[in-house]
Amino acid sequence: MSKKRALIFNPVAGKGKARLLLPQLRRELDSRGIDYELAITERVGHAEDLAQGFAKRGVEALLAAGGDGTCNEVINGLMKSAVGAAGRLPTLGIIPIGRGNDFAYGAGVPADLSQACALIAEGKDGPLDIGRISGGFFPDGRYFGNGIGIGFDTIVGLRAAKKKHMHSSLSYLSGALDTLIAYPKAPELTISYNGHSLQTASQQISILNGRRMGGMFYMAPLSERADGLLDLCMVVRPMTRRDMISLILHYLKGTQRRSALIATDRAPYFEIRAPRGGLVCHADGETVCTDGTSLRIECVPAALRIYSDMSLPTVLASALEAEGLSSGAEDAQAAAGGAF
Repeated sequence: MSKKRALIFNPVAGKGKARLLLPQLRRELDSRGIDYELAITERVGHAEDLAQGFAKRGVEALLAAGGDGTCNEVINGLMKSAVGAAGRLPTLGIIPIGRGNDFAYGAGVPADLSQACALIAEGKDGPLDIGRISGGFFPDGRYFGNGIGIGFDTIVGLRAAKKKHMHSSLSYLSGALDTLIAYPKAPELTISYNGHSLQTASQQISILNGRRMGGMFYMAPLSERADGLLDLCMVVRPMTRRDMISLILHYLKGTQRRSALIATDRAPYFEIRAPRGGLVCHADGETVCTDGTSLRIECVPAALRIYSDMSLPTVLASALEAEGLSSGAEDAQAAAGGAF
């Protein structure tokens, strides 16, 4: 008899530590009476194929046990299965056992394995927006759950991925230091959204559906998971190394709106063009382009449903409210010196 839920488990998540957690995970699910069919990934892209297959079979819920990469693959499998689908897609459940787990954080999923399983057992779910990026290696589009980074952020991520011996946050911080030393040139670009266009040279653009990147950098600390909008955090003019160090300290606390170098805003879609190339971009850690010229990033509102604690995350938001930094975005024009 077919199971109502499917569990996609990535044994190499968390730099291979995930495989040690499978017995505990099975105990947690079994003790809560969660019936499921287990599928273990064997290669890059396998979670996407599995998710698409399970969705077509009509399972009620699809549980993803892994990190941000696993979640990204599962989301893409679900979204691809939605094309031409007549029925409702499976509810997404996340069991965060990767390194950064940034998507789970922004989606309101507890970091603790036991608590994440309890949330699934409770069956409390809510809508979840999904992002889509077109361009570079994905002219037909690629979906993302957490966010995309252009410039400094992506270069840091590529360098961090090579530091296999380090924990996610430490490897990301080390990658940031390496990038500061090399310090790539800011590409000339135009970003258009909400009826405005800004021409500038920017070394870093983040557009998020979630709240955090790199396990510790709060690029969009007040982003909402189901508001039909994506959150922008953008450097609006070329920076020095000292400027970037200052911004990194802001990102650690989510207080970058204090900086005159940063523009933040919200929009349903963004278009970015760089006629001379130079766009280096990732989506949920997956490389989209290394010398791109044109990208479109858009929100697909309430595309999925996810088991989520709608009260999470709250600590950072409360701290920002106390500092008067929670009034929303919409400050891009002021930060850019009225360049729109």
